[in-house]
Amino acid sequence: MKELMILMMSVMILLGIMKFSFNYKNLLVSLLILEYKVLIMFLMLYMCLSFCMFENYFLMMYIVISVCESVLGLSILVSMIRTHGNDYFQGFNMLQC
Repeated sequence: MKELMILMMSVMILLGIMKFSFNYKNLLVSLLILEYKVLIMFLMLYMCLSFCMFENYFLMMYIVISVCESVLGLSILVSMIRTHGNDYFQGFNMLQC
């Protein structure tokens, strides 16, 4: 049972990495895929800490840090939409900023 869960988690992470590498047209979808990978890693950490009988204080710190990075990504998305009008990477030039 434990091996099956580890296999499923690794397949989910690989699918997230593949989707992130093949989808680079807009920022919102990229941020959603990154959040997917963060949640999968959270689930893996929870299972690992539960099997090893450790405390779950590290999980709370992990969630706080992941919320901070998602807020930063959302603020970048909002500022990009305000300045350029959309969130497509092809619609703006990095050298103009």
